[in-house]
Order: sequence, then structure tokens, then C-alpha cells
Amino acid sequence: MRVVTLIPSATEIVYALGVEPVGVSHECDYPPEAADLPSVNRSRVDPEASSAEINEQVAEAEAGDGVYAVDREALAAVDPDLVVTQGVCDVCAVDHVLVEEAVADLGLDAEVLTMDVHSLADLFESIEHIGEAVGEREAATELVGSLRERVQAVEQTTAETSASNDDNSPRVAVLDWLDPVMVAGHWVPEMVEKAGGIYEMEDAGAHSRPREWEEVRAYDPEVLVVAPCGFDLDQTRENLADVTERPGWDELSAVQSGRVHLVDGHHYVNRSGPRLVDTLEFLAALIHPDEFDRPPADAVQSLAAARR
Repeated sequence: MRVVTLIPSATEIVYALGVEPVGVSHECDYPPEAADLPSVNRSRVDPEASSAEINEQVAEAEAGDGVYAVDREALAAVDPDLVVTQGVCDVCAVDHVLVEEAVADLGLDAEVLTMDVHSLADLFESIEHIGEAVGEREAATELVGSLRERVQAVEQTTAETSASNDDNSPRVAVLDWLDPVMVAGHWVPEMVEKAGGIYEMEDAGAHSRPREWEEVRAYDPEVLVVAPCGFDLDQTRENLADVTERPGWDELSAVQSGRVHLVDGHHYVNRSGPRLVDTLEFLAALIHPDEFDRPPADAVQSLAAARR
């Protein structure tokens, strides 16, 4: 089957099921060989710009023709049987409506499958749907089973830790944009709670949204995770001043206790693929460092290490 994946999480899923796509999005870079495949869409936003500049470019693009465009010539050239896209966020990847229009206009005999992930359960369901669509139902069942086992292992450890420590769960905030400040929603609140933390700045499954900095100060997180959408660790470090120079930064409990952490948001926190379970394990280690292995340095850094 000839499969096109227009969101990085879908690319990771089909590779995990043993299927190599014939076309991907411009952001698909994992596994590494995905970056060499034909790209069938493009962005109207400069991903190397600053946090504030990207926010402005996104606003301008949304007021015009949209953040993303389908490369119809490239899509026709790969002639897919299945196109996997998303309906979660028109800032994160090309919207399913644009894809459906392109497929229809080009007269392609292709099914369009839309991922709409807001929770781990949604992710597991999407894996099973994609597995069915690409003829890899058994592989999908095995993958979901292994991911569920890892989630359950985290939950069991954090439950035991909370029981033995009078439920001393810390307040956690995860920032997925810096200027303006945005607090992560979708699957993040659920994962923080499974990892043994308290997450009260956003509801599970809700969209991420801008917040006033004073709200963050009032919440006063004891563990603060900085994971801007689309930024790797290098780009996150380059934009850190967007939060570290805000009034009251040094007074936050997480700052004073050295519990501010940078996470590769591009590959982990903001990408709703199988590695969300890696992210759950990372969060558990940041919240309960004595109970879990330290995350890899290429995915997670403490603020102190990032500044050295």
C-alpha cells in the first residue's frame, strides 16, 4: 500500500507498524530516514524565527491562506492509496479539509484518514485505525499492548510513591509556547497526573491556549517544564529569555528549587505518536526523580545544565 503521512506522529506510527510511507510532511524527521522521503506539503511560517515572530507569522497566515499548503504536484506524483492527516490543530499540521479537497481535485483514488488525538486513549485508537487501514492489524495490537504496559508501569510506581509519601504530588506546569506564554493541554494534563503530578492550569483534552504570566505566577509551579511546540532543545535555549526575564521568574518555586526542565517539544511533548509514552516516562522522572531513570540528555535538560 502506498501511504502518505502528513503529520510526524502518523509517520512514526506507520514506521512502527513496518510500513514505509511514499510521502511525508516537511516536518517528518523520525525515524531519520523519513526526512529523505518526498515532502507533499509546505509551511508559510519560518520555523527558525523567534517565539514571538512565529506567533505573529502564524496569526498572519491564519488570516490569509492558512499556515500550510498541500503540494498538489508532489501529492499526485506519489499517487497514494491512503493519506493520513490530522484534525487537532491547524497550526500544528495541514488540516484534513485541505487534504480532502486536494485529493478530490486531483482525482486520486485515495482514502483520507484523520487523526484526532487529545489523550493517550485517542492515540492507541489511532494506532489501531491506522493498522487496520494499512493491513497491519496484528502489529498495531502488539504495539498498543506494549505501550499500555509501559503506561501501567508508570502508574503503578507513582501510586506506590504517593502512598508512601502521604501523596506529596507537586504542582506541575508545562509550557508549550513562550511568547505569548501557553500552557499545554490535550494529552499533557493526563500524562502529568499519571506521572504523579498535579496539573491545574488546563483540563485534560483541552486545547492549549495563551495565558497571562500572572496566572503562572499565581499557580506557582513546583515543577516547570518548558517544551515549546516545534522547538528542539537548541531552539528552546535560544528563546528562554521570553520567560526567564519576566517579572517574578526568580520567585517561582520551581526556579528556587532547581526544578525547571527543558524538553524537546518537537520530538516528544507536542507529537502525538508512540513516543508520547517516552514523554510520560520523562515526566515521571522529573516529578519523582528518585523512582525513575534519568531521561536522556538529548531529550531533557535541567535549566542549570542548559545555561552552562
